[in-house]
Order: sequence, then structure tokens, then C-alpha cells
Amino acid sequence: MTMLWIGTYPSAGFGTPTGRGEGLWRVELDALDGMLGIPHQVVVTPAPSFVATHPDGRTVYAVDESSPGTVSSFAVRDGALVTTATVPSGGSAPCHLLLDAEAALLYVANYADGVLGVLRLAADGTLADDEPAQRLPGDGHGPRADRQEGPHAHYVVMTPSGAHVLVMDLGADQVRRYARDVAGRRLVPAGVAATLPPGTGPRHLAFSPDGRFAYVTGELDAAVHVLAWDAATDTGTSVQVLPATAAPARPDAEVKPAHVLIDGDEVVVGVRGTEVLSRFTRHADGLLTHRADDALPGRTPRDHEVVDGWTVVAEQDSSALTVLDGDGGVVCTRSLPVPACVVPVAPVVEPPVDPADPVGGTAAGTV
Repeated sequence: MTMLWIGTYPSAGFGTPTGRGEGLWRVELDALDGMLGIPHQVVVTPAPSFVATHPDGRTVYAVDESSPGTVSSFAVRDGALVTTATVPSGGSAPCHLLLDAEAALLYVANYADGVLGVLRLAADGTLADDEPAQRLPGDGHGPRADRQEGPHAHYVVMTPSGAHVLVMDLGADQVRRYARDVAGRRLVPAGVAATLPPGTGPRHLAFSPDGRFAYVTGELDAAVHVLAWDAATDTGTSVQVLPATAAPARPDAEVKPAHVLIDGDEVVVGVRGTEVLSRFTRHADGLLTHRADDALPGRTPRDHEVVDGWTVVAEQDSSALTVLDGDGGVVCTRSLPVPACVVPVAPVVEPPVDPADPVGGTAAGTV
């Protein structure tokens, strides 16, 4: 069995008032047949639309996608979660987290105002300070007045070189770049890594395993952008743009690509409005060919993750999790209120034993 953390939106849906019972859930995935167990809510916390885990498995982090936003840390204790800290996210509507274990930092993409928040972690992985160590705002806007009136940070990712952190700025059609100062436990603004065509609305990014290409979903232009990646400068150059899906949109919906990930020799994109996982064959030259659209039983595939060869999809507006097999067939669906992200539970690594306290272990690491 593989355990999954599931983050959620308020029970009445995205944008409705928080604090009405939403929270973090835990569910088992059977690695042999792809079946999901009965989901269990492990903690009540408002609008945890994205979740991250510490590599040692003993701390979980979740946003509160509100305005102003917050981030909470939770200690994992016998499968349950215990809140250890809640701090400001640095901006409004935080929607994504990236853990930098080497620098003991947590990066927060705040969608509404475009701010990248930098939070410091204590030795035991909990949030260390009452305020963000840094607030790094974006700049600029795009041609879509309804969605691009200003910067909107949507996703944070580290470059394959490890030299920089990138922010997908949906509002400014840019991939912002920040240099990592690990010793100083901070980020330094380092310009723009890539500029997308006006109206792209870059949302998420996935790097090829060899780090030579980046695949960006355009939420507003309904396209996948392939960037050739220069590792020496951490700069991307467009080499291909193609539609995110061949499936038609629902009459009442707009085609909006969401999450993108690499699964072997394929790039897999969740597409809202057409309600499919769109699969692209990834060739040796980094370019893509659309292969298939896997139809989903529910609506709004906001996030998906490949776990033990099964693809688990968070179908936000249908309040369900769906599992697909390698051929795109539906294996299992489970009801769960407004799921927004799927994160595998990290195995718990016990802290080293303190010779002075061989029973209890080190005080900083005890959970």
C-alpha cells in the first residue's frame, strides 16, 4: 500500500468562504491493482489547496489559499497530523509550495498578488519564524485584462542545476528566476528565465529527466510550450508550441491546462474544460507529439500524480479522486470533497539517537 495526502478547497468550492470543514485527507493506494481505500480526513484546516512534505516524512506543510494567506506545518504522529505552526505566506492566495531542504527554506507562490514568499524552517522541519524571511514581488502584466492585470505567481520549481528557483508568473507571461544563496538561506532576484508569448498564462512547468527541456502549460492559450533549456544560464528558449489537447471543450467551459508531469517517455497534462489527461510522446530531440486524450469520469482535473505506475487525478469540481492505468483506463473512483492536490506520503525517517538521551532521541527531532 502507498499512502497519499490530499489537499482540498472549501466544501462549497474554490473561492467560497473557508473554515467549513475542509482539510487534509489521507487515502491508501493499492500498488498491485490501483484501487483506492476509503479516504480519511486527518486534520481540519482552511483551504489547503496545496501540500508538501519534508523529506524525512515527519512534517507536512499546507497553504491556506485565502487573502491574506497563511502556511501551516504539521507533525506526523501515528498517521495523524498535529499543527505545529501557522505563519503568513507573504502574500494573498498561496497556491503552491516548494521545499528546499538543503537551505531549510519553504518557497510559497502567492497567486493573487504574485509574491514569492520565503519561509525559514527550524532544525526539526517546522516553520521557524512568525513572518516570512523574504517577500519577492513580481512585475508586469499581460493582454488578458480579466486574468493578467498584474503578476500572478502560480508554481515554484528548482532548476536541474540547483542554481536557481523559478516562478511561473501567469499574469506577466514570464518565468521568473531567483539565485539560491544556500549559505545565507535566501533568494536573490536574477531576472527572467523565459518570456512566453503574450496571453500564454504560464501555470506549471516540468523538466525532462536530462534537464535539457522544460514543458510549460499555458492556462490562457490552452497550449503546451516546449523550451530548450540552457543549464549554464538557466534560460529557456521556445522550440515548440502545440495545443494542450485534441478533445473538444464542454459547451459551458473554457479549455484550461493545469498540471504537467513527466511519465517515462510521455508528458502528461491535465486539461480542465475538456476533462482529460492529455498525453504527449516525448522524442529524443525534446519535441512532443500528441498521442491520446484519456477521458475522465469527473470534472476539473486540477492535479495528478503518477504513483506506482497508476495516475491519481484530483477532480476538483466532481469531488472525486480517479485512478487511471497505463493505458488511460479508469480503474477506481472515490468521493472526496473538492480535492485540489495529490502528494505521496514520504516514509518517516527517524532522527539519529542522541548519545546523551538514548531513549528519547534528539530533542529537536523528536515527534
